[in-house]
Amino acid sequence: MKIKFFGAAKTVTGSKHLIELWDNRRIMLDCGMFQGMGKDTYPMNAHEPVEPSSIEAIVLSHAHIDHSGLLPKYVKDGFTGTIFATEATYALCEIMLRDSAFIQEADVRFSNKRKGREGKDAYEPLYTFSDVEQTLSQFEVIKENEKFHVVDGVKATFIPNGHILGSAAIFLEIDEINEHTNLLYTGDIGRTNTALIKNPEPTPQADVIICESTYGDRLHHNTTDAEQELLDAVLHTIKEKKGKLIIPAFSLGRTQEIVFSLNKLDLYGLLPSVKIYVDSPLAADATAITKQFAHLLNKEVQRFCNARPDPFGFGKLSYTKKKEDSQKINASNEPCIIISASGMADAGRVKHHIFHGIENERNTILFVGYAEPLSLGGKLQNGENPVTIFGESKKVKAEVKIISSMSAHADYEEMGNYLSIQNPNEVKAIYLVHGEEKAQLAFKNYLNGKGFKNILIPEFGESVVPPYGHLQEGEGSPLE
Repeated sequence: MKIKFFGAAKTVTGSKHLIELWDNRRIMLDCGMFQGMGKDTYPMNAHEPVEPSSIEAIVLSHAHIDHSGLLPKYVKDGFTGTIFATEATYALCEIMLRDSAFIQEADVRFSNKRKGREGKDAYEPLYTFSDVEQTLSQFEVIKENEKFHVVDGVKATFIPNGHILGSAAIFLEIDEINEHTNLLYTGDIGRTNTALIKNPEPTPQADVIICESTYGDRLHHNTTDAEQELLDAVLHTIKEKKGKLIIPAFSLGRTQEIVFSLNKLDLYGLLPSVKIYVDSPLAADATAITKQFAHLLNKEVQRFCNARPDPFGFGKLSYTKKKEDSQKINASNEPCIIISASGMADAGRVKHHIFHGIENERNTILFVGYAEPLSLGGKLQNGENPVTIFGESKKVKAEVKIISSMSAHADYEEMGNYLSIQNPNEVKAIYLVHGEEKAQLAFKNYLNGKGFKNILIPEFGESVVPPYGHLQEGEGSPLE
């Protein structure tokens, strides 16, 4: 068996991990899109490091676009195999992938119109709506904790990992000639005791682990602190400054968590009189699916529903879908809370809200999750001033605040606890992915202190034969 890392290698987007079996058959774990990489984003997504038609199956950990977003491109370019996912992941991919195609087609029309004026060559979307429809027809829904057949010699189990609705670690049982390997791909590990999602479930003993490392160098505050920080930001911006609180948030997961927290604060009488807008058609659809799968949410949500049946709807809150309604929010000077995608502020309606509000000191831009350093969100979080938005230089006069404890990614202690069920003496290798190198090196040292050995940080495109490190193409044995 050989593993090739074609995404989320020393970065946090574009997850794609290829498993090549002894007889050259291939399966892929996730097929994610690169995001927030500046001018390199499109070419990185357009390039396919492996021939899609050579892949027999794709096993999908969850619906976030950085894990699922290139599925339609691979289908368009020849992948005809099965895509395995949980029921909630499939339901979310229906809206996420269609939305992705819509955005790409719209962006291409806009860009090509401008390129035409400048005499430059036009470019094509990565995929279209029809490619998404074909992709959805290739999904096979699998129940959580139910073992299933992937290809001959490979069985898999989805084990809920607490990241978002439907997300799961993937446990592979691989039989090759006289060798059996248990491989655990953690996917994105969720936090414990979050506002919405159940805690990650324990996994069986693994020989090889592909593990995320997003916050390998960071500890989060607890979730009750996050709700207090959210309330403080609301009171400071709405009551004291009489401004707008602009919250860039991913449509899936983070938006629902923020809405639920605001709903609780309102129930307890802590929220001031203020209009709250969820300005994202995708977030509205994702919220409807979250309600559909409410049985997957934690006990706190179930108890809350005894007081308010709809955890994602209350009097002060409205969902906007029409572009005209979104534009009205920008035109108004009334204090309000705006929750809008994308979470990295690199695209979507929130970019327009920031464009119109960033030079007003009464406003606050509140980030509640990770943003790639090259994205607009990353630049604002890192204190860059001025910033360029839609080609125009903007001075940062609005306050920029960060609540890192709302992240759906575990910190290094939570990831360590997640792995603590594993016997380090039986784990032959751990490959750290989905993290910046600084965080990965810190997490590697932390895991070494927990008794784990042979912890490796793969480069993009690197091939490994567990438990070894780099293996050059065509070589028969690992390098020393």
